[in-house]
Amino acid sequence: MKRFLLITSLVWTALQLGSCIEEIDFENEAFESALVVDATITNEDRQQEIFLSRTYQFEEDGPNPETGATVTVIGNGISYQFKEAEAGRYVSKSAFRAEPNIDYQLQINTMNGRAYGSTPVQLTQTTQIDALYAERETNDDGVNGMSIYVDSYDPTDSSRYYRYEYEETFKIIAPDWKNIDLIVLAEDPLCLIGEVDRPDEQEICFRTERSAEINLASTAALSEDRLARHLARFVPSDDYRISHRYSILVRQYIQTEAAHSYFKTLQNFSNEGSLFSQIQPGFIPGNIFSESNSAEKVIGFFEVSSVTSERIFFDYQEFYPNENLPPYINVCEVKTPDRFTEHMMKTEVCGPLINIVKSRVLVYFEHTNSDFAPYRMVPRVCGDCTVLGRSEPPEFWIE
Repeated sequence: MKRFLLITSLVWTALQLGSCIEEIDFENEAFESALVVDATITNEDRQQEIFLSRTYQFEEDGPNPETGATVTVIGNGISYQFKEAEAGRYVSKSAFRAEPNIDYQLQINTMNGRAYGSTPVQLTQTTQIDALYAERETNDDGVNGMSIYVDSYDPTDSSRYYRYEYEETFKIIAPDWKNIDLIVLAEDPLCLIGEVDRPDEQEICFRTERSAEINLASTAALSEDRLARHLARFVPSDDYRISHRYSILVRQYIQTEAAHSYFKTLQNFSNEGSLFSQIQPGFIPGNIFSESNSAEKVIGFFEVSSVTSERIFFDYQEFYPNENLPPYINVCEVKTPDRFTEHMMKTEVCGPLINIVKSRVLVYFEHTNSDFAPYRMVPRVCGDCTVLGRSEPPEFWIE
């Protein structure tokens, strides 16, 4: 969900005749700080999460977490209290699941004394994912890669509106991992470097990334409530994520028509390619409102959704046998830093090698035959996978 609102006046200076283009000046004339709520309660028995933030202006770095709030979900006379686990992220104090035929409402009280609530929402129909599978193909943009498809069917014809998220986990193998690490033994004037064992845990790591896009589907215009070959994720063949073993967990949320409409509007805004389009992001009304001030705008939607999930694994060589691996995420350029500063070698002033070893910007790759520059080195990410991920495989990982 886009956790921001820009209320702007776009001032576009006219293009001059000829080939010159004047700089375009943007002005935020009436920025409104609004509460942004990202809240989905599911039928999973777990600690539920709710995210609160504030809108931010065009020139600011990112969302401003809403801290110090009191967050409660009320259902069937039971109040589920949330605690702030980190800035802007609120987690239920105890695990619970949403149950059918119960009205749930969200209540928020912010640190500045303002109160917010939601309209009552009930849990949606539960529908299983029938199949999750990967295929190698070339997409409509002419890009070859791996398409992750999902099939789903509701024989009761009561789901109709779907939202998808994914969580991908992939193996990373540092291409230039060596069993030698360098340490500084002495600085000026000796400039001594020592060698130690580099941990095996720095060769193979695992990284998990979550989807950021809004992925929706609907069968409302179809004769039956069936989804076939809905694209959950496309990974280009030159993406380092699929270089070795890759896993993806796809989560299917069943939405209400109102929630689907809200997310569809968000999706249209997020897909808009130009700031100068006739359609500009503005306020999108949801089902959350201010109880303190009826004129105050609140951004977000409180969902109570049933969710199911499926996971698959595949190896690169399954679909790309005997083909070169995708390029690594970083260019592994080999450098040979000087041990001494060249023009002052006679006074034995340390060169860049000492600081490079201390900072681990570069790591050992191989020896040279020179005492002046005794090591060839590569960027740390090329020889130490922990820059990108964790060395311990996740509990669900299967080789």
